[in-house]
Amino acid sequence: MAVYLDNAATTPIAPEVVDAMIPVLRDGFGNPSSTHSFGRKSKALIETSRRSVAKHLNCQPSEIIFTSGGTEADNMALQSSVEVLGVKHIITSHLEHHAVGHTAESIGKLTDVKVSYVNVCEKGHVDLRHLEELLQTGEKTLVSLMHANNEIATLLPLKKVSEICRKYDAYFHSDTVQTMAHYPFDMQELDVDFITCAAHKFHGPKGVGFLYVNKKIKTASLIHGGAQERGLRGGTENVYGIVGLAKAMDLAYEDVKGHQEHVQSLKTYMINELKEFFDDIHFHGEIDPEKSLYTVLNVCFPKNDKSSMLLFTLDLKGIAVSGGSACSSGSNVGSHVLNGIRADMNRPNARFSFSRYTTKEEIDFALEQVKAVFEKTLA
Repeated sequence: MAVYLDNAATTPIAPEVVDAMIPVLRDGFGNPSSTHSFGRKSKALIETSRRSVAKHLNCQPSEIIFTSGGTEADNMALQSSVEVLGVKHIITSHLEHHAVGHTAESIGKLTDVKVSYVNVCEKGHVDLRHLEELLQTGEKTLVSLMHANNEIATLLPLKKVSEICRKYDAYFHSDTVQTMAHYPFDMQELDVDFITCAAHKFHGPKGVGFLYVNKKIKTASLIHGGAQERGLRGGTENVYGIVGLAKAMDLAYEDVKGHQEHVQSLKTYMINELKEFFDDIHFHGEIDPEKSLYTVLNVCFPKNDKSSMLLFTLDLKGIAVSGGSACSSGSNVGSHVLNGIRADMNRPNARFSFSRYTTKEEIDFALEQVKAVFEKTLA
């Protein structure tokens, strides 16, 4: 039995998305910048997709800039804030995805921009009082904090942070890659300047995403060489990818509440089963459904002579899980997120992440194999 429980890394593409993309791959080959009928057809597909995305977010189509994915979108938000908006201070956290963390670090090294890190608690929640303290410098500031942590699932109270940023006239960027199309977003109510998206996190294709830029913000291109995306992102657009993104978002928002309830029930079931089997089990980050991303569960297992082989053993049994962010695989320094919340790094951990396609039977099989790794030692 093959069980895929690494949906925070990427999700399987939905069959309906494939069906939407195939005609574009086959027939929609015209360059969207060309003025002939082939080009106009491709351009129309892009703009129809842009309007569809904007409708779901309750924003203007002109506020959506298509990118190659979440990493580019995060880079664009931070770099344009410095280069175009004149930001002199970036406030972020040590728990951010490297697309933000490494970008902020690079900006701090290469420019005179100050980079500050807000305190976080052991569950990964941002210290909002400390955030306010950091905002009192009077400098033009960008706050960049992710909506949901991709490793430990802790959710950020977006509205509260937005209110704090506005109180101090700061710009606010949130990496919403893990939550886009998993939660509703109303950009008329949510007062942020930038949010980001990667289609492959909600059963869309890889290599495409977008940056939402609040219409109040004036920015400029960071990728030069063409006037695509209204001059804000040079390069021939990924037409079939954009069509796939829009279709995946349509599918997600057809029944986002139903998806939440289904996946949360599986997560809760797994938590309860693990608690019942293990006397000494912990969960990194937040597991309260009101404060936790429902698609991610980070488990801290008891240490024994077999635990170091947990991920390898599960892989041999056909179960795909992660020890942390897939973007850090191959790194021997451990998870920066788990280090950031001062987790016990001597105990094994595994990140289980679910999708709307995950079934209870798959969870039961995964639990069976996890228990098999530990049961002889625990007996």
